This record gives sequence, structure tokens and C-alpha cells, in this order.
Amino acid sequence: MSTTITTAAEAELAVQARQAVARSEGYWAGVWKRLRRDPVTIACAAILLLMLLAIVFAPLLSPHDPYQGSMIRRLKAIGTPNYPLGTDELGRDILTRLLHGGRLSWFMGILPVVFAFAIGSTLGILAGFVGGKVNMAIMRTTDIFYAFPSVLLAVAISGALGAGIFNAILALTLVFIPQIIRVAESVTQGVRSLDFVDAARASGASGFTIVRVHVLGNVLGPIFVYATSLISVCMILASGLSFLGLGTKPPEPEWGLMLNTLRTAIYVQPWVAVLPGLCIFVTSICFNLLADGLRQAMDVKG
Repeated sequence: MSTTITTAAEAELAVQARQAVARSEGYWAGVWKRLRRDPVTIACAAILLLMLLAIVFAPLLSPHDPYQGSMIRRLKAIGTPNYPLGTDELGRDILTRLLHGGRLSWFMGILPVVFAFAIGSTLGILAGFVGGKVNMAIMRTTDIFYAFPSVLLAVAISGALGAGIFNAILALTLVFIPQIIRVAESVTQGVRSLDFVDAARASGASGFTIVRVHVLGNVLGPIFVYATSLISVCMILASGLSFLGLGTKPPEPEWGLMLNTLRTAIYVQPWVAVLPGLCIFVTSICFNLLADGLRQAMDVKG
């Protein structure tokens, strides 16, 4: 008799799983349909794709060596022959350094968010699903980091570790982990009380199986969208650390460091000096608008 009940329960769970897959496919089809109707999101995605292709193929597109300068051609204006975007304070081609600098800026803007997404999602889902003392320990530790502003915390950690790309990435990762933990814990708390999770638990499924099969698919989407919105903030913070001398070191081309070195030339060639800041602004705005578009597309009520 018990075997019959177990078999019936397993069959019911299998039917629910197939229905969940069908609903999931229909849901993502609706998300893509809403995204295609959003011209702002599509335009931002196209701009980011073009920028990504430009920095990936920077060695092929660069007209000059990013490190080679000449004092006789320093601070050339935009539109100078052979130097379409002018030159910097050491006579290096701005276009070339912007293309190569995008690699470091994107690297330092995306990699900390990726690390924070992996670590923060794991800890947040663990805290939200297990609850109890585990939730208390993780969330109270997270609250300690929230006592400090993100900018101040990033500067403090990077200053303590010392200047350098990897130290800056570590500092930014530590800044964003608590934010993702809080979002992941909140989303997981809402999912674990749903009926299909209770049904899986009643059927005897282990906690790991429930998280892997039923929870992850429902919580990773909102966490990913939130993490996408952090890329713009992370890129600004990474550029700020380089501007303060706590990130990339000269003579590496990086947009924040270029802003620092060109600030003395703002009264001589203001348009040349503003170009790295313009790249940071456009990239961060596009990532922010892309995250907003994804959030609206994934909102079933939207």
C-alpha cells in the first residue's frame, strides 16, 4: 500500500515538473517578446556589443602602440591627421589607449560582479533556504558590511591591500557580495514557502535536490538581473580606484587612470581630456538601462 502511494506521489511530481518546464519555456518566450518591443534596451545592448567587439579586437583596430609616445606631438586636438581623437599628455594616441583601456575597465567592472554573484548567490540561497542559525550568522555578518558606504568600503579595502588590479578586484568583490546575499536570501525566502517546494519536501526529496531542481530555476533570474545592474556601479568604482591611484598603475591604459593623467590638460585640450569619462558614462548608463529592461521584461505583471 505504501509503495502504491509513493509511486502515485512520484507520478504527480513528474507531471508537475513537466508542467513547470512548459510554463518556464512560455515564460522565457514572453520575456524575449517583451525585450524585442523595448527599443531602449535593444539599443543599449547593441552599443555594449559594439564596444565589446571593439575592445576584443583592439590590437587589430588600434592605429598605434598604446605605450609609445612622443613629446613633440603631445596634446594634439581631436581631428589631427593620423590621430582622430588626439593625443594625451605624453603624445600617445587617445583612440588606441581608449580601445586597450576598455579591456581593463570592462575586466575590472565585470569580474568582481561575477565573483560576487557566485559567492553571494550561494550564501544567500543557503541562508534563505536553511534559515535558523545559519540565516542569522550569514545575514548579521552581511549587515556589518552595510554599515559602510560602498565607495568608502572599496577605498578602505583597496588602500589596506595596496594598489594593483587584483587587489582592486578583490576589494570590489567584497563590496558587492553582501548586496547580492541580501537579494538572494529575500528571493529564496519567498520561493521556499511555495506549494511545489512543500510537495517535493513531502515526497522525501533531499534539501540539495529541492534547491537544485526547484529553487535555483526560480531565484537565479532575479539575482542575475540585480547583478547586471551592479556592473555599472562596479565600473564607476573601479575607475574611481584607478583615478585615486588604488587600481591600475601607469603606464597601463585604463579609463579611470586616463582621467587622472589627463585632468591637468583640461584647460588645454578639454575635449581630449573628457573622452575617457565619456566612455565610462556611456558604458555604465547602457548597463544600467539594460538591467532595467531585463527587470521589466521578466516582470510578469509588466
